Amino acid sequence: MRRDELGDLQVFLAVCEERSFTRAAARLGTSQSALSYTVKRLEERLGLRLLTRTTRNVSPTEVGEQLAATLRPAFDDIETHLDSLNVFREKPAGTIRITSSRIAARDILYPKVAQLMAEYPDIKIEISLDQRLTDIVAERFDAGVRLGERVEKDMIAVPIGPEMRLAVAGSPDYIKRYGQPKSPHELTDHRCINMRLPTLGGLYVWEFEKKGRPINVRVDGQFICDDPEMVIEAARDGLGLCCMPYSHIEALIERGELVSVLEDWLPPFPGYHLYYPSRRQTSPAFALLLKALRYRAKR
Repeated sequence: MRRDELGDLQVFLAVCEERSFTRAAARLGTSQSALSYTVKRLEERLGLRLLTRTTRNVSPTEVGEQLAATLRPAFDDIETHLDSLNVFREKPAGTIRITSSRIAARDILYPKVAQLMAEYPDIKIEISLDQRLTDIVAERFDAGVRLGERVEKDMIAVPIGPEMRLAVAGSPDYIKRYGQPKSPHELTDHRCINMRLPTLGGLYVWEFEKKGRPINVRVDGQFICDDPEMVIEAARDGLGLCCMPYSHIEALIERGELVSVLEDWLPPFPGYHLYYPSRRQTSPAFALLLKALRYRAKR
């Protein structure tokens, strides 16, 4: 195989994964027209149509999907072995790509990686914000950050934050008008602010537990939103009760802007974890990231 043929295959795989010449060009740092020419040249050389192009979408043909499935593990293996060579460098270096939810990135991830990059100028870190449960292997991320209970069992998960717990709260005016629910069952008589889940598009079912007895409640109310900050703002405005991680509304509760209810029904659960494939060969840069992020409870 000639050197340019290997490059053509890499370009094809990028376009196939991104489903867009524009996004693939941005990823590879080249022009859209150059990628289009390269893929066309590859198709002519193989005598096969690899991509179906429309004005709105680019998708692999059946043979293109088969080729991509063959190339993806091969290129991943090459990249993994190249990363392992960093151990021979005097200074840790390389790029680490991480997918994370917005709140975890803001509160936990970014402060630590900012310090890490200041100490090691040759380390580059990319953070992609996404509420979905991203397939980090398929989308070529080195690691992801999610709540511990949402991490797949075949991943290595490292705690990077303390245990968390949920809080149900409403404004003082709302509590004065409608009273405090004494059990989760009473929430069906209250106005509640629903959260639209970005992963499946459904509404979040409020989860409770007491003495090992779990209860899930589908709540109802006037307002639905998929942004946590707006849900909290709606609760402050008296539109209903909200269900949020306690850390997100702790300051508002302490200032008396929100009133917490049903506290004995909301036990702690595993907090944020950094997860990554078990087959990954840890590079010096990634090892430093793990060390910087690993959470150790204070005793």
